[in-house]
Amino acid sequence: MDLIMIGLIGLMTTVSSYMMMTGNLLRFLLGLALLSNAVNLVIFEAGRLSFAAPPLIAVGQKAPVGEVANALPQALILTAIVIGFGLLAFALLLVYRLFAVFGTVEADDLTAAEPRKR
Repeated sequence: MDLIMIGLIGLMTTVSSYMMMTGNLLRFLLGLALLSNAVNLVIFEAGRLSFAAPPLIAVGQKAPVGEVANALPQALILTAIVIGFGLLAFALLLVYRLFAVFGTVEADDLTAAEPRKR
C-alpha cells in the first residue's frame, strides 16, 4: 500500500509541476490544487495509515488502551483542505478579473497586453 501511495504522490506532483509551467493561468491554478492534494497525501502517509481504533479515552483512564489512530495528521489535512479551497477560490476570482480586463489568461500575452476598452 505504501508503494502505491508513493507512486500516486509522485505522479500527482509531476503532473502538477507540468501544469504549473505551461504558461496558462487556469492550468497553473489546477496544478496548484493538485499539488496541494499531493502534499495532503504526503501528510496522510506520514501519519501511518492503519486500521487502529479511534483515539478515545475510556472513563477513568488517563490514556487510550491499545493501538489508536493518530488524529494529528487528520486535523492538519482538514485544515489544509479548507485553506487550499479558500486560496483556490480567491485565485480563480483573480484570474477571472484578469481575463475580464485583458482578455487572455496566457502569461506570455500579458507582458505586452493593455487593458481592453469598455
